[in-house]
Amino acid sequence: MVVPLSILDLASVPDGSTIRSTFDASVQLAQLAEKRGYRRIWYAEHHNMASIASSATSVLIAHVAANTDSIRLGSGGVMLPNHSPLTIAEQFGTLATLHPGRIDLGLGRAPGSDQVTMRALRRDPGSSDSFPQDVLELQGYLTGNSRVSGVNAVPGQGTDVPLYILGSSLFGAQLAAHLGLPYANASHFSPDSLEQAVSVYRDTFRPSAQLEQPYVIAGVNAIVADTSAEAHELREASARRRVVQMVGRGRTFSAEEIEMIMDSPAAQQILQMMKFTAVGTAGEAKDYLDSFATRFGADELIVASHIDDRQKWLRSYDLLADAMLPVPA
Repeated sequence: MVVPLSILDLASVPDGSTIRSTFDASVQLAQLAEKRGYRRIWYAEHHNMASIASSATSVLIAHVAANTDSIRLGSGGVMLPNHSPLTIAEQFGTLATLHPGRIDLGLGRAPGSDQVTMRALRRDPGSSDSFPQDVLELQGYLTGNSRVSGVNAVPGQGTDVPLYILGSSLFGAQLAAHLGLPYANASHFSPDSLEQAVSVYRDTFRPSAQLEQPYVIAGVNAIVADTSAEAHELREASARRRVVQMVGRGRTFSAEEIEMIMDSPAAQQILQMMKFTAVGTAGEAKDYLDSFATRFGADELIVASHIDDRQKWLRSYDLLADAMLPVPA
């Protein structure tokens, strides 16, 4: 089973690095992905996280789009309850006007932050309850069929930016099916819902003006290197860093403390989040990803690579393209 391959760029800021170097690396990755035939790159909205620099998602998309020519770029996703639908329609309508045919708008309902940050965003704790209505309002602005009398998105009206529903539970799958929209499952960090969510989505899908048949994008991690041993070393370093970041929340630990953390139940729960990870040479990663796509009925895979070393991070995607993507014409 051959499926399109895309990238989730988490805009990670490695220890000792800078946010500007992260943005430069995102441009490098997009240029590589465009050259090698990846379908799209998405960026996720997170707030108040020192290790992730994609909080102003639409601005980062604009920067990368201005430095590439053809690859699709989008949000994976914009956390819609943090914003008014009109504002997002205007932002992505602007992007689509500047870069026609290249912009995706993936939507989620989580805050993308903690409770304190959520309040700083001026978000109502109950705002996620209106997510389905907000999606429809946003869709109306972009298609030129506004649901709010006398209000239009300028820019945005009539750009028909394609919408995608993101989810890590059955709610997103059910909503995407009900609205006839593509569904992207966040299985790269929330693996347990994938099988049931895809089944529910396909079983209850209703065709729409945007989409006639169900379309599933599944998130998966991949760490690829020239040798299997190197890939597993990179995976181990990535796992340790992820656990320390999530458990420590910015604190510094001694080597002994890190070992204790790695043995804790909290660490095991965090490591379980990365259950779906292809690790090894390009051939080994291809075998894993082909099997993964077939098992879960994915129409497209979106890959995240958690590697701090920029050159090895880029190399991982380059090697994966060697194994899985045709040479662009």
